[in-house]
Amino acid sequence: MARVPTLARRRASALAAAVAAVLALTGPAAAAAKPPKGHDVSSYQRHVNWPNARKKGARFVYVKATESTGYRNPYFTGQYSGARKAGLIRGAYHFARPDRSSGAKQAAYFVRHGGGWRGDGWTLPPALDIEYNPYSATRKCYGLSKKRMVGWIRSFSDETRRRTGRRPVIYTTTHWWKLCTGNSRAFSKNHPLWIARHGAARPGALPGGWRYWTFWQYRTKGTLPGDQNLFNGTLDRLRVFARSR
Repeated sequence: MARVPTLARRRASALAAAVAAVLALTGPAAAAAKPPKGHDVSSYQRHVNWPNARKKGARFVYVKATESTGYRNPYFTGQYSGARKAGLIRGAYHFARPDRSSGAKQAAYFVRHGGGWRGDGWTLPPALDIEYNPYSATRKCYGLSKKRMVGWIRSFSDETRRRTGRRPVIYTTTHWWKLCTGNSRAFSKNHPLWIARHGAARPGALPGGWRYWTFWQYRTKGTLPGDQNLFNGTLDRLRVFARSR
């Protein structure tokens, strides 16, 4: 369906505001170039036209690999390899189900089925998607206490690091993090933050002691397949981030 010009102009304006916010956060080093655009995809996007995504500005992508210990994205292999062939820096993410099994078990399952990492400059560190329970409106924190949730995330992180050498990127929202972890500051020093805040000109207040964000998911739809993201820095810094432990 064709988009009306007014909506296109509004979206372009929102993206410009988002870019301006990134430049304000990253300072002169990033001002010489626009922050890299990226996206994240899952089985909903199925067969992605990766060369076209790159043509539209994509420089990185996160691909859903697994959920709990019983689901694997059936399109993961094609999406993950297709992104690399098109010249995108790519990584894999796991959707957490803390109500199903331990963090360590889910991390092991994730790494076995696509969540690995190597310092080749093309592979982003594994990412943990931990957010509102989409299967129960009354169990937003999956039935875990704040203390148990922090322990679950720590277990996932420790196992991911043991198997890959990298701490996971943590994807979450400020509200969920406060509600379900008590705004824990246990992860801010050594876990990159992937903050989700949609329809705003900037990411807003960050959770749990994080002083800055690494990725920002700012919209669920846009010019790229899936959710729309920005990296907090330059393309060169993104490459360094991908290959550094």
